[in-house]
Amino acid sequence: MELLDPIDALMLSAELVSSPMHVAAVLIFSPPPGADADDYVRSLHEDAIGPGEIDPRLRRHPHHGIDTALVWEWRESADIDLRHHVQRRTLPPGSGPEVLWELVSQLHAVRLDLSAPLWMAYLIDGLPDGRFAFYIKVHHIVLDGVAGMQLITKALSPDPDRRDMPAFFARMADDRPAPTPPPGLLAALAAIRKAAAAGAGLTRQVLAAEAATAVGSLVTRAVAAPFSAPRTRFNTRLGPRRAVAAGSVDRERVRAVAAAAGTTTNDVVTAMISGALRCWLIERGELPDRSLVAICPVSVRPRDDAAADTHGNQFGLGLCGLGTDLADPAQRLAMVHAAMSNVKNQVARHGPGAMLVTLAPAIGPTVLLPLLPFSTPVPPSYNLPISNVRGPQQPMYYNGARLDEIYPISVVYDGMALNVTSNSYADRIGVGYVADRDVLADVGALVPLTERALSDLEQAFGIDPRNGRAP
Repeated sequence: MELLDPIDALMLSAELVSSPMHVAAVLIFSPPPGADADDYVRSLHEDAIGPGEIDPRLRRHPHHGIDTALVWEWRESADIDLRHHVQRRTLPPGSGPEVLWELVSQLHAVRLDLSAPLWMAYLIDGLPDGRFAFYIKVHHIVLDGVAGMQLITKALSPDPDRRDMPAFFARMADDRPAPTPPPGLLAALAAIRKAAAAGAGLTRQVLAAEAATAVGSLVTRAVAAPFSAPRTRFNTRLGPRRAVAAGSVDRERVRAVAAAAGTTTNDVVTAMISGALRCWLIERGELPDRSLVAICPVSVRPRDDAAADTHGNQFGLGLCGLGTDLADPAQRLAMVHAAMSNVKNQVARHGPGAMLVTLAPAIGPTVLLPLLPFSTPVPPSYNLPISNVRGPQQPMYYNGARLDEIYPISVVYDGMALNVTSNSYADRIGVGYVADRDVLADVGALVPLTERALSDLEQAFGIDPRNGRAP
């Protein structure tokens, strides 16, 4: 028996009463030079649904019952129908990016079947110039964003002439089987007892983290205290429909701003998103007087994590003030940098588990209060999640098809109607927005505003976007 980690069990329980909890990525490819696009895509699909071994993480599904003391555990699925898990969709003739994102929005709203392996892949063709896309979604209890990107990257190659690449869901030669503790009720009880034995150390770390957050919020506005976020339309109960949009920016432009400001590129991307949200809210007369607050995951997974196949989620969390109340883009970036530096420091000092427990009292009300049939005076602790995922750093290919773009698509749930995730790939940084359609039907408007926010940062630091240098 392999039990779900506590954070994964929490996600699964949340899905049973609320919104789907899967994450996804959209990969857009160009077919090899000279290839017939339709024949090439047909061949890709036929190869994908052919026989072969599947990654162990993608062969299992969650289960709980009397036999597990009502504790969630993983069970392996004996038979996996790849014709169900890998499907092909063809867009109508003349379709552009808007049609693709509308289809992705519809697919992203569909729940994964908890009685089957928790993933789906859609091969979508019919884009201009013979381009096609993979929309791949996996439940968050199976993989976090970093592990998901590692899974996808394994199926890619920097060699455009290579033609023997397996599908992303295939078991690779260097994959290690997950450990298999003895099954039964006693194993479940033993795991619970082991977790309880570690509780004393975790409690000390939690208390230290809570004290650091409380003190920090008194001395600097960069440390966001729980229940300090303003009320926005994002913090509401969700409907069943989703809206997805994405765009990308030149990575060198982001690096130039980071170098001029003395920050990280992730800080710049977060500040770009902050600037886009500020403009979007101003245009609708909804900008709060206080800064929006983001909840941001901080990965603690090594980039070459050899144990990625046995650990689904490895991250801590922190609250980051976005400075949306500041008109100066440089000041917003400085605030984001200070906030994220504090979050990383706290996760490093106290551990991701302690930070997750520390934020639980802030996360719970933010998510649960919108479910009540009446309004409450309790403000949310944050307004949206913002995360960054590192992708391949050089151009990649899949059986000769060039990977042009990668866009991450994350999860929204009650109390958080908007989620933003960025992904670096080669010379681009993709930014994916996903929202509840009833709350942000025009989520696509944030894409050009993100580009504008980058231009505002360049102007604030005197950077020429043509060469990345100040005059």
